[in-house]
Amino acid sequence: MRRTLLFAAVFLAIAETCIAAPPGYRLIEAAAASVNGEVIFLSDVEREACFSRCGAVPGQPAVELAFADARQRLVSDTLVLQEQKKLGLGGVDNAAIAAAASEIEARMKRCASPCAASVSEKDARELASRRLMVRDFLERSVAVFIDVNEEEVQREIERRSRAGAQPGDLAPEKVRKSLYEAKAADEIRNWFGRAASKSRIVLSPQVER
Repeated sequence: MRRTLLFAAVFLAIAETCIAAPPGYRLIEAAAASVNGEVIFLSDVEREACFSRCGAVPGQPAVELAFADARQRLVSDTLVLQEQKKLGLGGVDNAAIAAAASEIEARMKRCASPCAASVSEKDARELASRRLMVRDFLERSVAVFIDVNEEEVQREIERRSRAGAQPGDLAPEKVRKSLYEAKAADEIRNWFGRAASKSRIVLSPQVER
């Protein structure tokens, strides 16, 4: 259950980072941002917004992302992947990536947005790999430190009861789940804050929208 809860918490957490973009090796394309010298291109941001618009990732609802939000999501993912590489942590099972990529492709084919037509199988696989690797890293580096004890659960049940909560909202497992999600979101925000403070992240004003 923790895997599912953390996956949801990843998208609840808002990484407060800033970004910029020196020219990269794809000189004919505008750069949207740079994270420790790693370039995020304009097309990467547009594709990320398309994935979000189409609800490509299971567990992540279809949402219309502003340019800045799509770029921020890529910056946050880049910070995670750079840290994962620096620590020498392993990758994700190829079978899991293939299964996730297949689901993403199916969702993109069902998407009515014109942007979906430009998404390739390679794009779907790269998204699947990135999302799985980010989740895997956060599970190893964040979730392992999260614990919700019985005293916390009971205290929250009593608080909700005094506030007139419905009986269904007082179920111990439901309360434990919400407490875990809140803790996970806080830990993820803290992690991103620390990572950003040690990184060179700059926005490219030329592509602000």
